[in-house]
Amino acid sequence: MGYGDNIMASGMARGAKARGEIVALGDGQKVIWDHNSELIFRDNENLLRPEARSIPKNVRWIPFYKGQRQYNRQDTANERWIWNYDFRPTPGEFVFSAEENGMLKYVPKDFILMEPNVAEKNSGPNKQWQLARFQAVCDLLKRDGYQVAQFQYSAMRYGLKKITIIPTKNFRQAVSALRRAKLVICSEGGLHHAAAAVERRAVVLFGGFIPPQVTGYDLHENIAVGEACGKYVRCQHCIDAMNKITVEEVYEAAKRALAQC
Repeated sequence: MGYGDNIMASGMARGAKARGEIVALGDGQKVIWDHNSELIFRDNENLLRPEARSIPKNVRWIPFYKGQRQYNRQDTANERWIWNYDFRPTPGEFVFSAEENGMLKYVPKDFILMEPNVAEKNSGPNKQWQLARFQAVCDLLKRDGYQVAQFQYSAMRYGLKKITIIPTKNFRQAVSALRRAKLVICSEGGLHHAAAAVERRAVVLFGGFIPPQVTGYDLHENIAVGEACGKYVRCQHCIDAMNKITVEEVYEAAKRALAQC
C-alpha cells in the first residue's frame, strides 16, 4: 500500500481501543503491513502489529492490504481499476510523539501548502496538473496576502518559485508540519488523505482518474472532470481531464475553502 492506503486503514481502526478491541489488517490469520505501514501506524494502539506473538480475543479483522483494498478491484485486461462506489473513507489518524509535537514551533503558521508533485508510478501522469497552473494559483494567493509554502524532500521533482520552503525528512514529518497549515492544494493521493487526518481543508484535484465519491472527504473542495476511468497506465483521457481544470477554478475553490477556515 502507499501512504494514502495506510492512512485510510488507520481511519478504519479509529476508536478501536476505546471500544475494547484491536484491529488487525490482514487475511484473518496473518497481519499484513507493507514498507510504508510502520511510518503511518507508529504508536497507534488501535492496530495490531505484525510482530505480535499471539492474536488477542478482542481482535477485529479488516481485510485491507495490498491486493485487497476494498475501494477498487483490478480489471487486468483493460489495465484499469474498477471503483467501488459503496466505499467511503473515514479520516485517518496519526499519533505524534512529544518530539514531533515540539518541532511544530519551527514551522510557520497558517501557510497554504501547495504540492505540484505526484507519486512516480504508472498512473502518475493521469493525476498531474500542470506546474505552470500551480504557479499561477500560487501567485494569485500571494497577491491576496497569503504565505504559500512547499515541502522540500529528496524525491521532489517540481518546485514553485518565490515561496516558503519547509524541509521535511520523511512523509510523517511532513504530515506533522501540515498541522500548522491553513489550506492544502494538491492532486488526489497520500497528501489529501493526510490533510483529512489532521483536519485541514484542501483543494483536491481528482481530474478523471478516481472519483471523489470513493476517496474524497466532505471537508475538502474536490475537483473532478467527467467519468473516472481508473486507468493505471498513462491515459490520454485522464491527462485531458486534468488539463480541463483551470487556474480560475482552483483559485475560486481555494477562496471558498479559506473563507471557512
